[in-house]
Amino acid sequence: MVLLALGVFLLAQATGQAESPSPPVISCCVLDGMVDAGSSAYLVDCVRRAEEAGHHALLIRLDTPGGELESTRNIVRAFLGSRIPVLVWVGPSGARAGSAGVFITLASHLASMAPGTNIGAAHPVVGLSGEDPEQAGGKEMARKIENDTVAFVEAIARQRGRNVEWATRSVRQSESVPAEKALALKVIEHVAPSQEAFLEWANGRSLTVADTPVTLRTAQAQVVDLEPSLSQRVLHLLAQPAVVYLLFMLAGLGIAVELTHPGLFAPGIVGVVCLVLALLASAALPVRTGAVVLLLLGVALLAAELFVTSGLLGAAGLLLLVLGGVFLVDRFDAGWFVDKPLHLSLSTVLPTALFVAGASVFLAFRAAQTRRLPQRAGDVGLVGEQGQVLEAVSPSGGAVFVHGERWAALSSTPLPPGARVVVRRVDGLTLFVDEVKS
Repeated sequence: MVLLALGVFLLAQATGQAESPSPPVISCCVLDGMVDAGSSAYLVDCVRRAEEAGHHALLIRLDTPGGELESTRNIVRAFLGSRIPVLVWVGPSGARAGSAGVFITLASHLASMAPGTNIGAAHPVVGLSGEDPEQAGGKEMARKIENDTVAFVEAIARQRGRNVEWATRSVRQSESVPAEKALALKVIEHVAPSQEAFLEWANGRSLTVADTPVTLRTAQAQVVDLEPSLSQRVLHLLAQPAVVYLLFMLAGLGIAVELTHPGLFAPGIVGVVCLVLALLASAALPVRTGAVVLLLLGVALLAAELFVTSGLLGAAGLLLLVLGGVFLVDRFDAGWFVDKPLHLSLSTVLPTALFVAGASVFLAFRAAQTRRLPQRAGDVGLVGEQGQVLEAVSPSGGAVFVHGERWAALSSTPLPPGARVVVRRVDGLTLFVDEVKS
């Protein structure tokens, strides 16, 4: 009987362990910085990867000042169409969900903020240089941009059951509120000091995801970090005006050096790679084509200075580099809304342009010095070289050893083997030599 009871107990224990559910798995992605093509592709990919892996939910840790509107739309589209719950936590303390971050937070199924964070200021009227579009593009353009953005944020807030009036004010009046007030206004659902606390609070709550009721199981969940791919990291890194400016400069210099010094290969390869990277980065920023032409033309003038050394071409090239840098990023683009200027300042443009111009002046100076030196290569380079007779040289023929090579040679006077000679003239593969007098 004892053995039977023991067997029943062990069987019950094994059955209970087999039936106990495994801990839920939650994907975690981090948006830290500007919303651009790289970060947008990363978050959209996070939704896809979490769905394909069958994870219970997707957690987004958010800290952004804003970014590009079309990239924001891509993220919102992915969140609204997600087949798993999307949770957004704005944190840690000191973080913000500014401009584009408002749309991303509102598009989540559940949102929380850490104490000491804020959300808002989603008005799209601050251009890349800080200009108001009423000055840069007229009142009609400003009104069209504002109305379109308001309709966008209203649609998100209504679908997620959040405060539509505040969402509208965040766009029209650039209203921004701290975490506690955002909770009181029903912009978010919770204030949590950490993402772990947020997940504990969210456990057991019911949501509607893709028209299907879902009960969250987030307590003691296994959190799996989804890292961005290399291409997404690179695109996010390149989406900076200063980086684009430097890439175009390096591309122009590399290609110019390759064209003026054929056969080096390395400058040409570096130039082409930089050009491709600059074009990729340009897709994430409102770059002016005319400014790119000015940059490339400025580099071309600096390259021409290497041959002319007049000074005028170099000065003109430097001026074009400065102008191209100043006008590289569009001063106002309706597809962006940020709470601070995002443009190339003179403190970045001038030192870079001066450095490139200084390098060109140095190369021009060295090139001028080189042109004054006697030629060392080719037929002309052999004239004046000394050597030794290998086979007796006469007006009819012979052989000498010059410059580490054996050459056919002629001389107006017979020369015995071992005599020291100097090259006077080169005709094809024959050297005309004279004896070196001791």
